[in-house]
Amino acid sequence: MGYKVAVVGATGAVGREMLTTLAERNFPVDEVVALASGRSAGGQISFGEKKTLTVQDLAKYDFSTTDIALFSAGGDVSKEYAPKAGAAGCIVIDNSSAFRMDPDVPLVVPEVNPDALARYGRKNIIANPNCSTAQLVVALKPLHDAFGIKRVVVSTYQSVSGAGKDGMDELFNQTRAVYVNDPITRENFTKQIAFNVIPHIDVFMDDGFTKEEWKMSVETKKILDPDIDVVATCVRVPVFIGHSEAVFIETKKPIDEHSARAAMKDFPGLLIVDHRADEGYVSPIECAGEDAVYVSRIRKDPTVKNGLVFWCVSDNLRKGAALNAVQIAELLVARHLKKAA
Repeated sequence: MGYKVAVVGATGAVGREMLTTLAERNFPVDEVVALASGRSAGGQISFGEKKTLTVQDLAKYDFSTTDIALFSAGGDVSKEYAPKAGAAGCIVIDNSSAFRMDPDVPLVVPEVNPDALARYGRKNIIANPNCSTAQLVVALKPLHDAFGIKRVVVSTYQSVSGAGKDGMDELFNQTRAVYVNDPITRENFTKQIAFNVIPHIDVFMDDGFTKEEWKMSVETKKILDPDIDVVATCVRVPVFIGHSEAVFIETKKPIDEHSARAAMKDFPGLLIVDHRADEGYVSPIECAGEDAVYVSRIRKDPTVKNGLVFWCVSDNLRKGAALNAVQIAELLVARHLKKAA
């Protein structure tokens, strides 16, 4: 006997990826419901290769009949509907930032902190981390376990799909406009994104960091270890899918590239592709559609006593969002939910 699962924001880029991932991984469902705003209700959306779902209106949906809901419709929608769903007995896995720092809501990356999931019952809400945080902590976890990470300095190179379908459309339209000499139109990004990079994701905070950079710091601490110091610079780049990160760490114990590779080698969800030759590393275009977090360019940092530098790449729509949410649901089913046969 399977579960009834709802996907909120099913018509968006991440929502569609959630449906695809549920089907690909054969999640034990008896019924899947696609939910979106009233303007999308009545439309059709694919689930797996052969099934089509009719999109239902989120505002009219009764969550009391649903076991698990995967939310990816933005923070405002989550703040309004996730508590209602949780109160109705449905367990929410939320992809927005709305509940990540709530002390009563576990923030989970299954490979990294699966035991945190046990606290889900406080509000029936589980938070999915920021896409750039998710891949970072997968790479950091085996290194922290082996060497004790003191400090992380990370610069991100984040694809436009992190801003949703509209962000991807803007990159496509601006790129086309450059080639045909049309005017460049900006709607989603603060500057032209085609053939450019923008060191600005989310709003600026009083200390000069952006909220995206703040998220990476506080979420890494909550998931991995509150004593790790994290500083980030987050940059939007003209790539459709796949976030990249240049990561510098300082550890308590001595570390070098050989011991780091050994620690990361067999960690779940992490693959090392690191050859000191042309094409001996992974770039965003190669990780698109893949589940793993890829690490390349591992080398010792000679500027600190115990330092390491590496390159980290992952599909932000999958491990950074949809896949991690489905993995949380799988862990929830395996450890905490039981269906009568």
